[in-house]
Amino acid sequence: MAPEAATYLWDALKAARLAMQFVQGRSFDDYGGDAMLRSAVERQLEIVGEALNQLRKLDPETAGTFPELAQAVGLRNILIHGYASVNDRLVWDVASGHLPRLALRLEQRLANTPP
Repeated sequence: MAPEAATYLWDALKAARLAMQFVQGRSFDDYGGDAMLRSAVERQLEIVGEALNQLRKLDPETAGTFPELAQAVGLRNILIHGYASVNDRLVWDVASGHLPRLALRLEQRLANTPP
């Protein structure tokens, strides 16, 4: 793995952890009723997607080990460019259900990366 690639993995992991922290103990109704919470979660998902997008450019081999990369980058693009059509249920499902698996993969990959 390219040394710079680890930086993108760490950025994605940090953002994933924050998004998961933000939704922990919350319900979808909480999420839907709190503009600040939605904005915070969306921002962290944007960072996850952008970090993985940059990883894909820098180190396609490492990026290829993350099956959810294309979806993360696609969600990032929707959040940034298609903001008027963001589906709150989809964002909630990603943050509360899918993101923990990605975070675990990121942690495992980083644990196997020499300093």
